Amino acid sequence: MRRPRARLTALCALAAVPPAIEAVLLVRLGFVAAEGLSSQVTAVWPYDTYHDLRWLYVYHDSWPDFLVGLLLVIGFRALLTTGLVTLAWPVGVDRPGLRWLLGRNLGLSVVVVVLVAPWALISVAASVVALSWVLLASLLPMFLLAPFLQRAAVVGPWWRGLPSISLVGWSLLNFVVITVASALCWSVPGWWTVPVALLAGAANGLLWERTVHVAVLARRVRWARVPVTPIAVALALVVPLTIPVLVQVVPAGVTIEQVVLGQRLPADVRHAVIVLAGHGSAYDGTPPVDANVERFSYRGLGGDGRPLPYRSSDTNRSLESGAALLQTQVDRLHGRTGRPVALIGESEGAMLARTYLTQRPHPAVDTLVMFSPLINAGRAYYPPAGASHGWGVATGWQLRALLGAIGLFGVTDAGPDEPFIRSLLDNAPFYRNQLMCPVPGVRMVAFLPTTTATEAPPGDYTGIPVFQMPGVHGGLLGRSLVQDRLIHFLAGVPESRMRREYPLLQQLGAGWQAPPLAIRVNPAWNDVRQPDPSFTGKVCQPS
Repeated sequence: MRRPRARLTALCALAAVPPAIEAVLLVRLGFVAAEGLSSQVTAVWPYDTYHDLRWLYVYHDSWPDFLVGLLLVIGFRALLTTGLVTLAWPVGVDRPGLRWLLGRNLGLSVVVVVLVAPWALISVAASVVALSWVLLASLLPMFLLAPFLQRAAVVGPWWRGLPSISLVGWSLLNFVVITVASALCWSVPGWWTVPVALLAGAANGLLWERTVHVAVLARRVRWARVPVTPIAVALALVVPLTIPVLVQVVPAGVTIEQVVLGQRLPADVRHAVIVLAGHGSAYDGTPPVDANVERFSYRGLGGDGRPLPYRSSDTNRSLESGAALLQTQVDRLHGRTGRPVALIGESEGAMLARTYLTQRPHPAVDTLVMFSPLINAGRAYYPPAGASHGWGVATGWQLRALLGAIGLFGVTDAGPDEPFIRSLLDNAPFYRNQLMCPVPGVRMVAFLPTTTATEAPPGDYTGIPVFQMPGVHGGLLGRSLVQDRLIHFLAGVPESRMRREYPLLQQLGAGWQAPPLAIRVNPAWNDVRQPDPSFTGKVCQPS
């Protein structure tokens, strides 16, 4: 009895120490945005490798650094997994020798790195654009592959046969434990993160014990001759192809164009209004019903001063150039109507309007309404194509290859170097710290869907009024409540609403995000001195 209990204690200790060490380092550095990741250091495959690769893809500044880091990840995982499997092996069952286990885990570490790398890349991309569906595209394949990979270290032909129901159940519990442990690490103050990470690591040890037992002691394997794991990998590869399609077909309800452009504004709205639609939108040139309302054109104005029709590809422009076009349109609209101007932007349109207020403000613009702004975008970085070094250089090239491969299926033509994305990367300190901050003389409000809570690390994220409600990115206006609130705000009525579940959703979702790149380490951001919310936990801090 003592021997099994001693082995279980040693297993839990081995699984607990690495998370505690990472937690100590993060708390010592004050890196609050990444503290919840520490509990994942000893998670059961493939989540441990997912943890490692997200750190590696963000924190390297040359190809040699990346390759050395990759080798260290593979070697560390092989050694640690060998130790965990050895201690978790069922008593009374013959165990392979340590040399065989080490060799097997070394090879499997390479395999798991290859399988997990695309999803870790997409997670980093999600931290750039701050879109929940991109994060979902990185997480669902991991969730699908976990039961198949968690038996790889102990079962002979692990690529054949279905995992048992018990193994699937422990895999689901593993996902829940990681999510809750990460949330707890973020919810406790300061050095309390360390004992929470220690306990989370011990829980990982118990999960290793159960997972190894279930895999080794499985009585019968269904479909034992079928290469099920390669099939699961193929299905996982389909996920990034299907999610963009699903996002397009999910009904978003009434759009801002329909609410503002398709009807006359009430008499108590004294503003002229410019509506800035989001990325991928299009405009056929149809004039709004109300003469005091205009659609922002991503192509600019025609010779007659009217907004030009534009295609979805025209929205692929930098936020700086869009702000220049908006300046011209604001001047023209204010001159034509003599009214103060209100800007209503959605997604990219919200980012463009906020950029305009910082770079090219007009005294006539005194109202800004943002729908689904990209909260805390630009948390990672990679240099432009052609660069041989810089933070995230390998990440950028691999994202180009990955998205290029996805583009072959006709799902999306978006690339990691399109001007809009480069604006978020190059001006990340502003979008991370100042996006949701007041502008003197401008009334502001942001309407946020629930999914926004999963798009950025926990902490203070706004210095302006926000109106939170259930919804998806770009899908708020399908509810008459929000339509009414928009009109009321334009008429001068303050609007705000905070939902109780929002902070909890932030904590539960943040464990699956990539760690942010510290602003101070990136030379590309040296000319923009901004406080870093990743360390302060707050936005709108003075430079």
